Amino acid sequence: MIQAVLSNKQHSEYGVATVPFPIGKDEYDHILALLEPLGIGDAVKQDCHIEELRGDFPALKQMEMTNANLDELDYLAKRLDSFDEYEKAQFQGMASCMELHSVEELINLTFCCQEVTVVTDFKDLATLGRRHFLTMNGGAASPEEMQGKDFGKIALDLLDQQVGRVTHYGVVYDNDFEMTELYDGRRFPEYHYEDCVMEVEMSLRFAPVDSPAAYLYLPMSQSQIERAMLRAGIDSYGDMSLRFMESELPEEIDATLDFENENLPDLNELCRAVAPLSSLECAMLGAAVLLARPECAAQVRQLAENLDQFDFVLGVHSPKEYGEYMIKESEHFQYDENLAEFYDFEKYGRQRVEQEGGVFNQRGYIAYQGTLSLDELMQGDPAENMSPQMGGME
Repeated sequence: MIQAVLSNKQHSEYGVATVPFPIGKDEYDHILALLEPLGIGDAVKQDCHIEELRGDFPALKQMEMTNANLDELDYLAKRLDSFDEYEKAQFQGMASCMELHSVEELINLTFCCQEVTVVTDFKDLATLGRRHFLTMNGGAASPEEMQGKDFGKIALDLLDQQVGRVTHYGVVYDNDFEMTELYDGRRFPEYHYEDCVMEVEMSLRFAPVDSPAAYLYLPMSQSQIERAMLRAGIDSYGDMSLRFMESELPEEIDATLDFENENLPDLNELCRAVAPLSSLECAMLGAAVLLARPECAAQVRQLAENLDQFDFVLGVHSPKEYGEYMIKESEHFQYDENLAEFYDFEKYGRQRVEQEGGVFNQRGYIAYQGTLSLDELMQGDPAENMSPQMGGME
């Protein structure tokens, strides 16, 4: 969406690097390596000199020849990437009116530019008035609130009562706009740019309750976590306090984890193991957690990484159901509908459960088929845990 040509202002002889924003999760470490020879890309310092900005937001060219922090530029780009066309006009119009140059100001503007009205077409007063009415009501209104409104009059009142400022992005009516400072220059405000497995709030241990926090969206690269820690003034994991915010983990895992005593690297690696799993695999993991009763994130991760050591059938909760599934649906047998009355599903199911050592829980039927004990598996030595018959799920 945005390309920034970055340099080291103190050492122009080092050359430049062109960085695309937003930075993809898998590209983050590569970008850091790209900037390292230039002596820029610090976690906290604004050491990236912006030689040129290209892309979908021409107003950002006001930042050229200023310095910014790499993560600030990335956060700004992520905020802007979510904007619709009208929000783009609001942001760029107000940035132009206020002649904003610093990345901190522009980040803060993304949170409040929606309060201004931008007009690009004065021909349709009804549409103009409707847009202004919605802007003044936080961008949305119920059908009941919209009913009976004279949007043409609302538009005329706007044009009569406010002086618009002409910009390249439309005529801006600021509606008594006031900039809100949500970004303090170190900790980025909470913002979900893309799906994550878990969001946690990170703060300095024993800090005052009203102290600003930092937010992590796991899984993240180790370098991203360490940089977020530095920005939050946290020097070590022992100085950190974590608070659970949201999770896409199976509910059995959420119930198992003790966030006050979990360490961040283990939580991150757990989320990395869970991220690629399908919904069926997540259900299987939930069943494995109920079976194995892990005590920490590291042990849950071992289960997630060794799901092939389990047999799982979703939604089966009794020996009869399991026996019927095995005979009719598992494709291990040639089921004959004409002989249905002669099948003893419950008896066969009980035999299978006894033979496999499986259990039924709220997710379905699960049996562990590995050669190590479950305790040994969860301690992190899966290399020798090769079942003679690989498990699976249905």
